[in-house]
Amino acid sequence: MAYSTVHGVTGGELSFSRWLFAFALVTTLFFTWGFAYGLLDVLNSHFQQVFGISKLKSTMLQLAYFGAYIVFSPFAGIFMRRYGYKKGIHLGLTLYSLGAVFFWPSAKFEKYGGFVGCTFVIGCGLSCLEVAANSYITVLGSPRYAAVRLNISQGFQGLASFAGPLIASSFFFKGKNATTLDTVQWVYLAVAGLGVVLNTLFFFCDLPEITEDALTRELIAAGGADAADAGPFYKQYRCILGYVAQTCYVGAQVGVAALVVNYLVDQGVGISHSRASLMFAFCQLTFTGGRFFGALLLRWIDPAFLLSVYGVACMACCLGVALAGGVGGIVSLYFLFFFESICYPCIFTLGTRGLGRHTKRGSGLIVMGVGGGAWFPPAQGALADKSFTRHSYLVPFAGYVAMTIYAVGLVVHQALQTGFRFGNYGAAPTQEELLVAAAWAAEQAGELDSEKEKVSVEEREKA
Repeated sequence: MAYSTVHGVTGGELSFSRWLFAFALVTTLFFTWGFAYGLLDVLNSHFQQVFGISKLKSTMLQLAYFGAYIVFSPFAGIFMRRYGYKKGIHLGLTLYSLGAVFFWPSAKFEKYGGFVGCTFVIGCGLSCLEVAANSYITVLGSPRYAAVRLNISQGFQGLASFAGPLIASSFFFKGKNATTLDTVQWVYLAVAGLGVVLNTLFFFCDLPEITEDALTRELIAAGGADAADAGPFYKQYRCILGYVAQTCYVGAQVGVAALVVNYLVDQGVGISHSRASLMFAFCQLTFTGGRFFGALLLRWIDPAFLLSVYGVACMACCLGVALAGGVGGIVSLYFLFFFESICYPCIFTLGTRGLGRHTKRGSGLIVMGVGGGAWFPPAQGALADKSFTRHSYLVPFAGYVAMTIYAVGLVVHQALQTGFRFGNYGAAPTQEELLVAAAWAAEQAGELDSEKEKVSVEEREKA
């Protein structure tokens, strides 16, 4: 049996200065995949022009990027469970930089397959960073405000997602750049440099390590000694169903964004590719504003209830995009980006709540749900090629339905357990309860050390 080699604390045990430093440092990681994701959706339309490929074939980028989450997220969870969050961040940033730097030869020799392969490597790195950053921010303090913290951090991801299309509208679609890859190679070389700088910063910074043993102590303090035994992982239904909901939601979100430029151009209201990319940037800015506004609402409103309301709104707006078309469809698109804003962080925090010793494994599973982005865009692209782009938005509608069912199910479950809950409330453990929990955990650790010593003696005797 492999035991963790890392010792640590909980977010509640940190001083405010150390808590703020850790929060700010890890939040910088959200910029990395926000920027990469913002560029990814614009590259779809750019590669259609440069390589002369169909909308379906252009979604191979999404298949590679989000398929990497399915392949690599479980490994990332296992790696961090043994070696800790900081080493997981180093691994993720290394893969991120490697994938980005190899965009240069792919652009130089104009190989679409090379871009797809590099995107897969970037996706592996970002899946590792998502497991680390999302779960770290979630457990960095009181579980009551986990959704608030994650929405604030992911709001900065939204700012980076806004910057990606903004850069593309200025450099990818204008003049000779509209039919060449010269700008792409320079942009991704800068992305690789950003990864190296962040990796260096994390190497020299003292990042407090939050371990599953420490989280178990916090759970015991909140719910008594019985909370320490969360049961086997396969019985963590909230987490497992959260993975399903995350898969469907991310698939829908990625499908919506992947064909935005094509959708805006096809509406027959005089929108060029360059202007469509700029409008997409403002879609991402709307998404970001929605995330910060959602973080404010989550200070007082129960996350499951708010996710249910936003899920219904996403369904309505997506139908507006698919069926209205024209100016009405474009307005519905902006509202859709607004209501998408809180969905990912809320599903993540709801799915990983109360996992204790299963936290990193559960985080890996929920992040693996990002792999849903690999399946929805190809289905949407195929429908767009055979019909109108706007009709393809019926595909993400199905994902929003599944996500909303999960959210409503949690609301019903909470109502049956403790009564209907509109507000976000819950008592934090007292200092006395934390001391009792620490003593209980120390006792368990002593028993575990004795067991490990016994096993070691038996192994020596056998040898």
